[in-house]
Amino acid sequence: MKGLDINLQEVLDRVMEISDLNELQEEKSRLTGKQGLITSLMKKLKEIPPEERREYGKTVNEYKNFIEEALNRRKSELENKAKKEREASERLDYTIPGKKRDIGSLHLITQIMEEVQSIWVSMGFEVTVGPEIETSYYNFEALNTPEWHPARDMQDTFYLQDGRLLRTHTSPVQIRTMESRKPPLAIFAPGTCYRKDTPDATHLPMFHQFEILFVDKGVSVSHLKGSLDHFAKRLFGEDRKIRLRPSFFPFTEPSFEVDVSCGICGGVGCRSCGGSGWLEILGAGMVHPNVFRNVGYDPEVWSGFAAGTGLERIAMLKYDLEDIRDLLRNDRRFLRGYRRAVI
Repeated sequence: MKGLDINLQEVLDRVMEISDLNELQEEKSRLTGKQGLITSLMKKLKEIPPEERREYGKTVNEYKNFIEEALNRRKSELENKAKKEREASERLDYTIPGKKRDIGSLHLITQIMEEVQSIWVSMGFEVTVGPEIETSYYNFEALNTPEWHPARDMQDTFYLQDGRLLRTHTSPVQIRTMESRKPPLAIFAPGTCYRKDTPDATHLPMFHQFEILFVDKGVSVSHLKGSLDHFAKRLFGEDRKIRLRPSFFPFTEPSFEVDVSCGICGGVGCRSCGGSGWLEILGAGMVHPNVFRNVGYDPEVWSGFAAGTGLERIAMLKYDLEDIRDLLRNDRRFLRGYRRAVI
């Protein structure tokens, strides 16, 4: 037919021989685009004799349909081929070593807290908590701490405008628990405490503490020492020993400072322990009868022991740290040395 000077079969064969999607897109533009082959054929319609235009237009449309069908079919074939090649290249190879993941870790204080807590919980103690903002009664009076005691001085305690204060220890949890429960009981009380200390190598104005309280009939110092000895061996090592030195705390009688044998020298004496062979770890004692009376317990029937210390101090002793402030400096080089990974 006049004006149809193309070989359709050659065009279709050329389309099916294309092996690249970009090349196929270029061929599509040459064939069916605004300036393409089909458009140029349609523009010749006005040059065709009137009696042949109908047949000419029909033929051009058929060519267009054949070409578009071939283009779409070839595009689908090339896309499927590319997908299979991509899947083959991305197939998981289980023999390749895994990539190292940058995972988080628990802070050293959190690790110590969890370790200490797990020891006491395994001994039958129940975790109990209380408010950090306390009244003077729960922080001092109920714990047999008189008004003249140095701990109640404005220079040592953070007081709020309404007369309440930031607790200086976790001992108020003991009072609140005994007020609400009948003996016997065994509690482990962790938490944050506050004191007006100037930050230095061994002091912080905000620190973490734990206390334990055990109340029952017939409790003696031997029960206290046995519990603390078990705790020290679990925390520091089976070869460590403890000793109790007489001391004074208003809420216990008798009161003791508890030392653990130095892990570096084995108790012989070295620079780390100041030559004594011992390191102080916590304060302890038998619950004062006045404390029992303040919560409605009869001290003639019930007896008990209590002990507590700062978790930062435990961390310093366990890991031989020289400056307590290192725990708060967010130095990843320091913290990375004590990381326990968690997902």
